[in-house]
Amino acid sequence: MILSHDNYYSEEANKEYMSVSQFKDFMKCEAAALAKLNGEYNDLDSQALLVGNFLHSYFESPTAHQSFIEDNSGAIYKKNGGMYQQFEKATEMIERLKQDAFFNFIYQGDKEVIVEGDLFGCKWKAKVDLVNHQKGYFIDLKTTRELRKRYWSDKFGQYVPFVLAYDYVLQMYVYKQLLQQQHGVPYDPYIVAVSKETPVDMAAITIDPTRYIIEEDYLANNIERVLAVKEGREEPHSCGKCPYCLSKKRLSGFIEIDQLFD
Repeated sequence: MILSHDNYYSEEANKEYMSVSQFKDFMKCEAAALAKLNGEYNDLDSQALLVGNFLHSYFESPTAHQSFIEDNSGAIYKKNGGMYQQFEKATEMIERLKQDAFFNFIYQGDKEVIVEGDLFGCKWKAKVDLVNHQKGYFIDLKTTRELRKRYWSDKFGQYVPFVLAYDYVLQMYVYKQLLQQQHGVPYDPYIVAVSKETPVDMAAITIDPTRYIIEEDYLANNIERVLAVKEGREEPHSCGKCPYCLSKKRLSGFIEIDQLFD
């Protein structure tokens, strides 16, 4: 299929292509990821997604932002015409970025760029927030609860910043590879993060290239299993703890108190 903005998030595209979000879903819970892929389950936090898209659409274009507001006005505005609190915060986040000279200097280029390519034996797709082809870099906008909050990571076996906790370096690695495949030249990745704190905090983040070695190994070591489950060659494992697994849970007997921690 030919990817476009109209079909990028379609079930057909998700079945034909691997993406970073899909790969992360399978790494969290194979059963939930497969159910989501087959249209049997939706784990998206609709409010968080709307707030993120509200901010992203603003920096995409005035037309995209206005269209988003019109399509989601009932979720954004109260009956009295005021914004719901989360969109007031999103507007504050937008204003902080708008007023920052460095952000305005670097956030120049093509917006919402679709790229595709082959990695680890399968087709991948990605949509990049901004690509500056002339200067050879790309930027991904991220929102986060607290910029300096630490999160426990089983992957790294320690507390890590949100950028590692949510596998954003993995995302940047994939985007970097796909852009280079598609255009034949290397691109430098950057993350611009804006927080939901009061006052709003911001950071322009670069990534040490040695971090990509870990992500490349992580993908190489796990993609075969992910593809086997996605293609129906292997049965999915259930994590037993995610919302999807809990919704399917049935009692099969008694457990002792200490087993509540298992």
